[in-house]
Amino acid sequence: MFKKILIANRGEIACRVIKTAHRLGIATVAVYSDADRDALHVRQADEAVHIGPAASAQSYLRIANILDAIAATGADAVHPGYGFLSENSNFADALKAKGIAFIGPSPVAIEAMGDKITSKKIAASAGVSTVPGHMALIEDAEEAVRIAAEIGFPVMIKASAGGGGKGMRIAWNEVGAREGFHSSRNEAKNAFGDDRIFIEKFVTEPRHIEIQVLGDQYGNIVYLGERECSIQRRNQKIIEEAPSPFIDEATRHAMGKQAVALAKAVGYHSAGTVEFIVDRDRNFYFLEMNTRLQVEHPVTELVTGIDLVEEMIRIAAGEKLRFGQEDVRLNGWAVESRLYAEDPYRNFLPSIGRLTRYRPPAEGADADGSLIRNDTGVVEGSEISMHYDPMIAKLCAWAPDRLGAINAMGAALDNFEVEGIGHNLPFLAAVMDYPRFREGRLTTAFIAEEFPDGFAGVSPTDADERKLAALAAHINWKLQHRNVLISGAMDNHRRKVSSDWIVTLGNHAFPVAVCDHENGTAVSFDDGSVLSVASDWLPGRPLAHFQISAESISIKTSRSGTGYRLRWRGMDVVAHVRSPPIAELARLMPKKQPPDTSKLLLCPMPGVLTAIAVGEGDAVEAGQILATVEAMKMENVLRAERKGSVKHIAGTAGMNMAVDELIMEFN
Repeated sequence: MFKKILIANRGEIACRVIKTAHRLGIATVAVYSDADRDALHVRQADEAVHIGPAASAQSYLRIANILDAIAATGADAVHPGYGFLSENSNFADALKAKGIAFIGPSPVAIEAMGDKITSKKIAASAGVSTVPGHMALIEDAEEAVRIAAEIGFPVMIKASAGGGGKGMRIAWNEVGAREGFHSSRNEAKNAFGDDRIFIEKFVTEPRHIEIQVLGDQYGNIVYLGERECSIQRRNQKIIEEAPSPFIDEATRHAMGKQAVALAKAVGYHSAGTVEFIVDRDRNFYFLEMNTRLQVEHPVTELVTGIDLVEEMIRIAAGEKLRFGQEDVRLNGWAVESRLYAEDPYRNFLPSIGRLTRYRPPAEGADADGSLIRNDTGVVEGSEISMHYDPMIAKLCAWAPDRLGAINAMGAALDNFEVEGIGHNLPFLAAVMDYPRFREGRLTTAFIAEEFPDGFAGVSPTDADERKLAALAAHINWKLQHRNVLISGAMDNHRRKVSSDWIVTLGNHAFPVAVCDHENGTAVSFDDGSVLSVASDWLPGRPLAHFQISAESISIKTSRSGTGYRLRWRGMDVVAHVRSPPIAELARLMPKKQPPDTSKLLLCPMPGVLTAIAVGEGDAVEAGQILATVEAMKMENVLRAERKGSVKHIAGTAGMNMAVDELIMEFN
């Protein structure tokens, strides 16, 4: 077994590998850039080595710097994690030449499967179902348009060296093919240093389902079931689960058999994932093989009980697999939610800054039989940088059945506190309650179809509004009574707290009467209904647990002006609790209108303004490309919302932009 492992990565996956290595009694070495000097993985490792500036191209992607760190620490093995150098055959070759074990597959397998064109040819020869498409390289946009028309729209334009949804575009017509070719090539060149592009048929109503394989260096290969990864945005996975609610045992066996055949065809060893697109009739087509540990590997670990990182280490150390296919059992259900530094209220644009509050839910088993796991690489106070992927954590829930796992995930998301940056917790919580998701009716178009206009939060139902109104009245009742407890005041001179209040949520007003009740309050509505409320809420406590009649919920609470901000299951409302006379006056107050920004193009996210496509005085049409901003390794194209002309351009290409910074102004 190895004595010391260097993790050639950062963040969550570095912490994940360190955890297993320490459990096995193996020392660990972290590497870090300027931006990660105080990162969690640096603190957790036994040693840490600085490898360069913040930009990954000058640190985490620089093979020479990693080799220097290995030499300085005497590490005898390297785990690459995912991303960065994890699927770089040159890196694996360099380690092999130095006599350092690479905890992953052989360089030959990485190279064969890392090129999507080559991998599809190998898959076809191994008897694996493949998607119709043009597997030769495409030279320019016009050739892309011609080939796309021959295959038949819609098509998927993909980077040959791509991964993680980067360098991928769906084209529904010739205009989309032309623009998609340019965007995919630019994004691929920036992300991978390789701008080769190919095109394949886009399968409609597709599910993205992948098979986890594991093989040793002696030809023993098994598959560990499937993962459903259909909940995606811009080809980036957001919610995964294992097993899939769609796959039956016969399809699972057929997909697993083909995945193993492909792995054997390239002499694969270590953990790997074979990804498929599956149509509504359970026909499946090979997409690619990821020759590394997947981001979503925890759901497989939870349903199989197998630590994939441990198996990777043992295989790299020359051990045989300790189990066969007949020993693999799928137990229960697991769901993973990826917590991203992306603001769902701003069309999921990247958000950077400091985590002023970061309190994950408690890990471990719950009384209802569910289990929570949180894989993360940050702590409270950590800085979310524009230089790296926006993922903050991977929250996982396991239960004996699917709905149990979804319910446990919803409760865990309610209990997850993140402040200081924009994040997608409200969106994740909202998905858990969507009927279509709960029923398992998924495709990769789920988000586009269910949220066609983006995410603006969940609108409370009538029942939810009553709960929130009762909760706000309860908080106000407790606060009012706390306020009258002035030290030294005469009892007969204390202010009496009224029982009559008006709770306003949006355009709805609820007259209520409040009184003490057992350990909490009773809130009576004007229709005669009563809700009892008990809680552990205290002023300044941002997360409180409430018992509303028979229901237990966790809600994030804070002051918002004179009201109470309440966040729960994707809802984000401000409730005002006022006396009847004050409520009447508040009703007459004019509403402040937001500033008019219709003639301004503002930068929607922190990032680099990589290109400006128009000049001052130019006429522009609705939908025309105006500028391109790159943030967190993704290219974002900004388009004109309406017809007009450019009055002034404030930004310049290469400029670092802040959120809402002016790029250009229109007449």
